[in-house]
Amino acid sequence: MSAVTDRLPTFPWDKLEPYKKTAAAHPDGIVDLSVGTPVDPVPELIQKALIAAADSPGYPTVWGTPALRDAITGWVEHRLGARDVTHRHVLPIVGSKELVAWLPTQLGLGPGDRVAYPRLAYPTYEVGARLARAEYETYDDPTTLDPEGLKLLWLNSPSNPTGKVLPKDELTRIVAWAREHGILIFSDECYLELGWEADPVSVLHPDVNGGSYDGIVAVHSLSKRSNLAGYRAAFLAGDPAVLAPLLEIRKHGGMMTSAPTQAAVVAALGDDTHVQEQRERYTARRTALREALLAHGFRIEHSEASLYLWATRDESCWDTVAHLADLGILVAPGDFYGEAGENFVRVALTATDERVRAAVNRLS
Repeated sequence: MSAVTDRLPTFPWDKLEPYKKTAAAHPDGIVDLSVGTPVDPVPELIQKALIAAADSPGYPTVWGTPALRDAITGWVEHRLGARDVTHRHVLPIVGSKELVAWLPTQLGLGPGDRVAYPRLAYPTYEVGARLARAEYETYDDPTTLDPEGLKLLWLNSPSNPTGKVLPKDELTRIVAWAREHGILIFSDECYLELGWEADPVSVLHPDVNGGSYDGIVAVHSLSKRSNLAGYRAAFLAGDPAVLAPLLEIRKHGGMMTSAPTQAAVVAALGDDTHVQEQRERYTARRTALREALLAHGFRIEHSEASLYLWATRDESCWDTVAHLADLGILVAPGDFYGEAGENFVRVALTATDERVRAAVNRLS
C-alpha cells in the first residue's frame, strides 16, 4: 500500500483544521464557506423516486437502466444543445471525483504519458495522474503545450476554483488543436448550470465540435444542480470509442451506481423547476457575500459562474484564511488549487441563508 500512498500529495484539507477550530470558537458559531458541499434539501420528487426504487435486491448494471440512458441522452440534447446522442454516447459514473481520480489508470496511461490540466485547478486532476504514475503539467493556454506524449487534456469550464468560463470560440479553438494532435479531451463541466455573468457552453455543442464527438468527452454531475452530492450521481457523454472500453473496464471493477440512485437521476434530469429554484437560492447568497466581501476590502476576480467567489486582499492566502477565521468564517486557501492561487481564497456559496447572513454581518 505504501507504494501507492507514496505517490499522493498531502491531503490539503488537513492543513485547514487549526483555522476551523478558531472559526468554530466564535460566539455565534462557524460559518463554513470552505468545502462546496450542498446544504439545501434534496428536492422532494427526487427523494420520492429514490424511495420508490428502494426495493432493489439485484445488482444494478454499470451502464445503467435504459430509462437512465434515455434521461441522460435527452438532457444533453435539451440542455447542452448536443445532437444525435445515443446510448453509446453516455455512461453513468459513481460521482465525478471517482472518475477524475481513476481516469488516467482506466485509460491505460502510465510512465512517459502526460496529463495536463489548468494552472488553477481541482487537485484531483493531479491525483489521477499520480495514481497512474503518469507525468502531469499545468497550463494557461493548452495550445501552447508540447503535444508529444500528451495523452489526456483536462478542460474545466466553469472553473473550480475561479469560476472562469471559457468562451465558445476558445473551446472551439482548443478542440480543433487537440484533434489535430490526437489528444483526448475530457471537459469537466460540473458547474455548467451555474452561470451568473456568463452562459457556459459545453464541448458537446455542435458549434464547438463541428457535429462530431471524436476525441471529446464531457463530465457532468448532479451534486450541485440537484443537491445530490450524497447520492454520488454523475455521468459522461461523448465519444463512443472512448466510452465503450471504459464501460468494459468499469464492469470488471464493479463501478456501478446503485439502482435507487439511478432512478433518482432519471427524476432529477427530467425536471428543470428544482434547478431554477436552487439557482435562485445561490443567486441571493452570491449577491450578499460578494457585496460584503467587496465592502470589506476584497477584490473578486472571474467568478462569473460556479459556486465560488475567487477573492483576494493581495496578501498570502493563509493570512486571509486566518483573518476570516478570527471572524468565525472558514474559507479555502487558494494554494490548494495551485501556486498561482497563493494570494487568493475560495469562498463557497454553499451555506444556509442564516449562515450567509451571519457572515455578511461579521464582514460589515
